[in-house]
Amino acid sequence: MRPFSMATLNNPIAVPRRSRALGVFCAIGTGSLLLGLLIFLGIGRWLVVEDPLGKVKGIVVLSGAMPVRAIEAARLYREGYAPEVWLTHSREPADTLQKMGIPFASEDHYNTLVLIHEGVPAEAIHILEPPIVNTADEVRVAALSLARAKGDAVILVTTKVHTRRVRLLWRRLVPGQGRAIVRAASSDSFDPRHWWRTTSDALDVVREVLGVLNMWAGLPLRPAR
Repeated sequence: MRPFSMATLNNPIAVPRRSRALGVFCAIGTGSLLLGLLIFLGIGRWLVVEDPLGKVKGIVVLSGAMPVRAIEAARLYREGYAPEVWLTHSREPADTLQKMGIPFASEDHYNTLVLIHEGVPAEAIHILEPPIVNTADEVRVAALSLARAKGDAVILVTTKVHTRRVRLLWRRLVPGQGRAIVRAASSDSFDPRHWWRTTSDALDVVREVLGVLNMWAGLPLRPAR
């Protein structure tokens, strides 16, 4: 910056120009701050999406958040949206615990018990193969099972904050392999309007945002197997 001098005082244009530049910088800073605040406040609601319900071949319970996802799937089954409920199967932590001599019933085992408790007949519950590690695996397995069943659509049941990433993964990983109706568990406690108030909601938002960014980047980050 040039030093202030008598030349500046004698130049009637210099001061207004500096004032305008300062005003522009202030406006940019204020706009950036407001934009950042809007993104911060709205990111929770942006992550939550749902598709209109319709009759499908199967209702898929994505791994995690027991028992709310299974309870929601059972409700949709009772309302007649599908004749079957499909569960994904993860080998962990069962494989690791087995090596330690510690028995562990898999997550799909407990989800099966929840579904039966909620009125789904055992014969309507199916475990999908092969085993999964992450949500991308679940999407691929669900699409493969849909193709085997010669169906055209499935309902994917997950938690609220997870819905957008699930929808994006289906569209990216299995385009043209049937339609996915993404639904959130209605009893999920996630608060999209005030997600920063609890550590669990805040951690969920951070994880999902990173997951979406990873997917947009072409999934360069992959889980350890």
